Amino acid sequence: MIRYFWLIVFLAGCSSVAILSDDLDKRFGKTLISDRRTPSSSNSAQHYNQVVRPVLENRCIVCHGCYDAPCQLKLTSPEGIMRGANPELVYNGTRILAAEPNRLGIDAQSTREWRERGFHPILNERSQTAAINMQNSVLFQMLALKQQHPQFAEDGSALVSDELSLGLDREQQCTSRENFTQFAAQNPRWGMPYALPALNQQEHTILSDWIKNGAAMSLPPQLPPEIEQQRDRWEAFLNGNSIKQQLTSRYIYEHWYLANLYFSDLPLFTNQEPEQRPDYFFKLVRSATPPGLPIQIIPTRRPYDDPQVKRVYYRLQLNHASIVAKTHMPYRLNQQRLDWIEQLFITPDYQVSELPGYQTETASNPFVTYRELPVTARYRFMLEEAEYTIMGFIKGPVCRGQVALNVIDDHFWVFFSDPKNEGDKHFEEFLDQQSDNLRLPGESESNSGIVTNWLKYSYLQNQYLQAKNKLLQKYSGPDDKFDTHLIWDGDGQNPNAALTVFRHFDSSTVVKGLVGQNPKTAWVITYPLLERIHYLLVAEFDVYGNIGHQLLTRLYMDFLRMEGEFNFLAFLPQKDRLELANYWYRDTSDELKEYLVNQDKYIIRDPDIQYKTDHPKAELFNLLKHKLTPVLSQKFSLQQHSQPQLLATLAPLNQVRGIAANLMPELSTLMVENYLGQPQLFTLIRNSGHTNITGLLYEEDNRLIEEDYLTLVPGVLGSYPGALYRVSAFRLADFVDALHSMEDEDDYQRLMDRYGVRRTDNSFWKHADQLHSRFYAEDPLNAGILDFNRLENR
Repeated sequence: MIRYFWLIVFLAGCSSVAILSDDLDKRFGKTLISDRRTPSSSNSAQHYNQVVRPVLENRCIVCHGCYDAPCQLKLTSPEGIMRGANPELVYNGTRILAAEPNRLGIDAQSTREWRERGFHPILNERSQTAAINMQNSVLFQMLALKQQHPQFAEDGSALVSDELSLGLDREQQCTSRENFTQFAAQNPRWGMPYALPALNQQEHTILSDWIKNGAAMSLPPQLPPEIEQQRDRWEAFLNGNSIKQQLTSRYIYEHWYLANLYFSDLPLFTNQEPEQRPDYFFKLVRSATPPGLPIQIIPTRRPYDDPQVKRVYYRLQLNHASIVAKTHMPYRLNQQRLDWIEQLFITPDYQVSELPGYQTETASNPFVTYRELPVTARYRFMLEEAEYTIMGFIKGPVCRGQVALNVIDDHFWVFFSDPKNEGDKHFEEFLDQQSDNLRLPGESESNSGIVTNWLKYSYLQNQYLQAKNKLLQKYSGPDDKFDTHLIWDGDGQNPNAALTVFRHFDSSTVVKGLVGQNPKTAWVITYPLLERIHYLLVAEFDVYGNIGHQLLTRLYMDFLRMEGEFNFLAFLPQKDRLELANYWYRDTSDELKEYLVNQDKYIIRDPDIQYKTDHPKAELFNLLKHKLTPVLSQKFSLQQHSQPQLLATLAPLNQVRGIAANLMPELSTLMVENYLGQPQLFTLIRNSGHTNITGLLYEEDNRLIEEDYLTLVPGVLGSYPGALYRVSAFRLADFVDALHSMEDEDDYQRLMDRYGVRRTDNSFWKHADQLHSRFYAEDPLNAGILDFNRLENR
């Protein structure tokens, strides 16, 4: 303790004079970039993995884990730590021209390459002595600054001082060693962890000693033989030489490249998940080298861009980074999966005449590129893992997606068209004929105009819907029933048949099951809609794209959302369809209202469902719940996962509406302490009401606070909590009553005073550790490090 106190004092003294780059050369020696990773079996690597890495995960990665980590400093892997920081904003919705991407592990393969791209080190890269390793490390300097100024405000307030700017759009201060002196003088309370309690002495010592001794890290571990064998088996399959196999593998890659793939013999398409966290996750990547040789990443902006190599090889690359909840998308591989893919794509008797090229105008259109793969196979491939498929645009290429996500409601249910309806030859021919009308904005790449493209895609969408209407009229006979039998039932076993989506302003969550109260809206998704959603919001979406690309993506998603909604409305009588559509789209333009009327014209007949009440939407939900009962996931059911006495006390939270709901954060966690056993975790979600969600970048103008409501679910849902609550079971009724009766911000502050664990709370890290511990224990497959960047200061 004493030695570090004097070291901090010494460093503070050294920082009283500005340090220029030339001074650094004189004081610390010339720059020498080296690879700090050592074999995973070495003592230094084991120390990093077992001692240092847990501190980084629990105290640092909670803010430095995603694309929007401050200063692009991703601490989730040795490669990210060695890469360092860069002041350039990843999320910049105003850029006129697309930016060069800086994706870790893709766009550069060495620390030196990252330096050439403008990243500066956070560790000492000069003479390697203990003193210089600490004096010339921005990471240590930031930790030491926090130790010097651990308080949040001079007056001891429970809130963080205005000196510390909070919020995702705060101005970044990406200090380097050269300008750290001035930074520290101007911002003495900006040490790390930023706007959170300081590390305790043991944690600070662990990181300080690690930095002092050269900050050695670990190379990826050697895989056990049984994992190697499974990886080799999959790489052999994915790199088969037949044209049919090559086209199939290309399709698989463009849908799996974001997945965290893992090996498990548990059966597919059930609610059964591993009881323990898998030891190894893999990423499917495109490589210029075949299996057996080191992977050589093909660094294209999009997964379908021209690889510029003679032959693409699909490889499974070990993902040894820390698992962050926001980007964690687990996907199971085993022999059953291999057999399933072969049955879908390889075994059927059809021919692939030639491999398609990579020209953008065709590669961005899956209906052209994959026209020779059976439609049924493509739909089944996406449908039977629908949670993962939809998770692609929920968790995929974005960590902050307000432009893309304010195009969906805060809470809605998703159902799917039965694949039996979309596999006949007439439908395959129809999709082939409509491939031009199904073009997507990705053909404009990352630099797009807006107005002319909007008009073009609006016209194409209308042409597609008219053609679809004619197809249904031509092939729908009087004996064809139009009722809920058209909805996929998960083949009686697959829980992916029904999903729930919650949006939290600029992030979102998708889970299996029909979770929460009956929502305002619902979608029914068909194969053409599902494929376009994936390519629009996942495969072709570029966070580094210009403003035109990002806004056009959002505008096109308007079409897809309305298509999914009207597929659901088609199961209601016409009078109710139009009334609901007008309710969902209150206060919109005359042009949009005309579009809604035109959408209704594409519904060729009323459904063959005998409704008995004045609330057909609620009846339809009940019909679908009954149909899907055998497969519905109950993972987030309060009734299934709450003790009876807790359920009775907590249930009223699902009746909170209006101003009391509006005062709550978008997402918060509730830990109920039970002194007879483990605490139980819950998530409170605020669903925001809107007149409509067609407004581009002025969402607040469409808000209806009186329609806000809360949904309480067991466990952890979402990745970005805005508040943390901790309540003992015997005070739970008081908490519920206090929340229910809130009328203003003062009431909310009193709620936080009594039950909240604020940023400034001395027990913050203890609570955060327990929160993560319960998350991993209760949901080992899906758990990951939560992100605290959105914690409120109220």
